[in-house]
Amino acid sequence: MYAFTFERPATLADAVKLAGAGGKPLAGGQTLLASMKLRLSAPEQLVDLGGIAELAGIKKDGNQLVIGAMTKHADVARNADVKSAFPALAWLADHIGDRQVRAMGTIGGSLANNDPAACYPSAVLATGATVVTTQREIAADDFFQGLFATALKDGELITAVRFPIPKRAVYEKHLQQASHFPLVGVFLAQFDNGVRVAVTGAGNGVFRHAGLEDALNKSFTPQAAAAVKIDASDLNSDLHASAAYRANLISVLAQRAVAKALG
Repeated sequence: MYAFTFERPATLADAVKLAGAGGKPLAGGQTLLASMKLRLSAPEQLVDLGGIAELAGIKKDGNQLVIGAMTKHADVARNADVKSAFPALAWLADHIGDRQVRAMGTIGGSLANNDPAACYPSAVLATGATVVTTQREIAADDFFQGLFATALKDGELITAVRFPIPKRAVYEKHLQQASHFPLVGVFLAQFDNGVRVAVTGAGNGVFRHAGLEDALNKSFTPQAAAAVKIDASDLNSDLHASAAYRANLISVLAQRAVAKALG
């Protein structure tokens, strides 16, 4: 392992100073540490956020769930408020990776990394959640900007995510068995003012599917979802699945999600 310094600030203010000076934030480390081992990333200084108590925790605030950036996946999965008010989010958290990943990985780390096949971005985008940072609040539609890219500026840290609680929500995914990342995942959320559908794993990053949203806003049925033609032209094609296969999975998973929401 190459040489680097390791800092573990106890306050958010200290973490912001270190990150602003070029330190690399370490959240759960499930991607960063693996990248460092492979020499794909070589930060000179790591800033471990694990000692900042104010960055972890979950609270229900009216019709919203506020989840601290350093909250572990396992904690989201077993939290009573999440399971009661937003069971689809609890299910998503409980099915990320394996037990070790869920015990170490954090929601803030997942969102900041924005892997194109990560699960949490689909929940954030499908619900129109708000990403709260040390500098501002960012709407989900503005936060995700493509492959491993977000609206975060250098030195800007995620502190929490505010999820509006939907009337109904379902997350369906088809796993790539070797990595346990979703080959395709579809998160569907229904609110009083309409339906939002987000897709992960299929493209260059998480994205909303306007065709499915339009169809389901007119008729919230599996048949309406099935009638939507899924364009494969901008979807990924690799050794795991062709773009056409991923397009078919989007349709199938969307239909399953609607049926489960109605059931």
